[in-house]
Amino acid sequence: MSENTNQYLTFTLGEEVFALDIASVREVLEYTTITKVPRTPEAVRGVINLRGRAVPVVDVRLKFGMPETRRTVNTCIIIVEVRMDGQETVLGALADSVKEVMDIEPKDIEPAPRMGTSVHADFIQGIGKHGDDFIIILDIDKVFTEDELQVRDVAGEDSQSAA
Repeated sequence: MSENTNQYLTFTLGEEVFALDIASVREVLEYTTITKVPRTPEAVRGVINLRGRAVPVVDVRLKFGMPETRRTVNTCIIIVEVRMDGQETVLGALADSVKEVMDIEPKDIEPAPRMGTSVHADFIQGIGKHGDDFIIILDIDKVFTEDELQVRDVAGEDSQSAA
């Protein structure tokens, strides 16, 4: 019998509260300098240096059709692992603030609604109930696309096309 952790990291984008399965979260960083990379999708703000490794940072607000994230004292970067084409990839997700790690039991999670939210339904794993509040639980592997992962290949493409 497999045991689910049922633990989620909650964070805010605007007035809405979202959650990620804690198993996909590596760490939470304070906002740091993001180096812009040319010819990347609008939601990709650039890359950060994470212990000598360039990690793409995606503005989740832009991804969800919201206004771009504005830096405040609470703005942070959630470092997550996503699975794409069978490989684990590390990305940074900009969030307005991180709230807490909380337990949400499977019985308190409803299927994603088909309308009434600014987030594309495919990104939503479910809606968690916590007291009187609803928390949108994201499926992190579906939020990010192959386009975001191309950030790491931009320099190689430019040098090959110049040859």
